[in-house]
Amino acid sequence: MSAKTLYDFSATSIQGKPADFGAQRGKVFVIVNTASKCGFTPQFAGLEKLAADYKARGLEVVGFPCNQFLSQDPGSNEEIESFCQLNYGVSFPMMAKVDVNGASADPLWKWLKSEKPGMLGIEAIKWNFTKFLVGKDGKVIKRFAPNDEPDSMRADIEAALAA
Repeated sequence: MSAKTLYDFSATSIQGKPADFGAQRGKVFVIVNTASKCGFTPQFAGLEKLAADYKARGLEVVGFPCNQFLSQDPGSNEEIESFCQLNYGVSFPMMAKVDVNGASADPLWKWLKSEKPGMLGIEAIKWNFTKFLVGKDGKVIKRFAPNDEPDSMRADIEAALAA
C-alpha cells in the first residue's frame, strides 16, 4: 500500500461531495464505522459530544456508515443522514456508506486496518463502531473496539491534540 498518512486519502460525503483529508492537515481525527440499527448506535451521542468538546482544538470526528454487519445500516445515504441528525444531533461529517472488510473494502479502511490491527494482529473490522484515532501527522495512533465508549477515548484525544 503506497499511502503513508490519512492525508493521502479522500472520501465521498454522505451528500455525495468530495471530502479530501489532505485539506485538513494538522487536525486530529476519530474515524468510525457506524450503523443506525446496532446495539452500539447510541455511541453517536458520545461521538457528537467529543466532536463538540474538541472541535475548537482541532478534532474532527468522521463517520462511515457500513452495512456489512447483520445489515444494520440498510438505508440510503439520505436516510442515514436524516436518522443521525434527528436521533443524535450529529453535526460531525458523515461519509457515504462503505464496506470496511472484504474485496470491496474502501481503500481508507484497508489502510487503517493495516496500520493498527486489532486483537491478535487481526486486521478485519469485527463490528460496527470500531474507532481509529489519527494524529496531527496523519498517522494512526490507536484502534478502539466497538464496545469502547467514546468518552473512554478522551485521554488519548487530549494527548494527540497536545502533541
